[in-house]
Amino acid sequence: MDSQPMKVNKGVAGRKAGGPRKKSVTRSVRAGLQFPVGRIGRYLKKGRYAQRVGTGAPVYMAAVLEYLAAEVLELAGNAARDNKRNRIIPRHILLAVRNDEELGKLLTGVTIAHGGVLPNINPVLLPKKKESDVAGKEPSSGKKAAKSPKKAAA
Repeated sequence: MDSQPMKVNKGVAGRKAGGPRKKSVTRSVRAGLQFPVGRIGRYLKKGRYAQRVGTGAPVYMAAVLEYLAAEVLELAGNAARDNKRNRIIPRHILLAVRNDEELGKLLTGVTIAHGGVLPNINPVLLPKKKESDVAGKEPSSGKKAAKSPKKAAA
């Protein structure tokens, strides 16, 4: 055998010259994600959030972002179906987020453009029920009901 080391011509990225090039597999595909791991890693580095960014950080972050997006889209799709619509609009996203306890807590200070507000009518503003509606539920004392809560307290 030769005592001299074998010379390998390394032209591009450590592969032998003339050899067939392997198909590249993205980190998103390796992790089984739809969100772009490479792009998120680039943004983490470019944003200067830390001096160094580990290899697992963008994968984990992409997975978390993908999960949150899927959750919001599922709930917004349900809200759209409840309103007999095929297309999700900002109103459906707002209804989905505000009606979900955990997402609502996460996005408390967030304003969704063209989302509107949750439908809410204060019970005091609702019309009073007639005595015929309430007759079977509680005995009437013969007195007239007070017109406003302030007068009742006085």
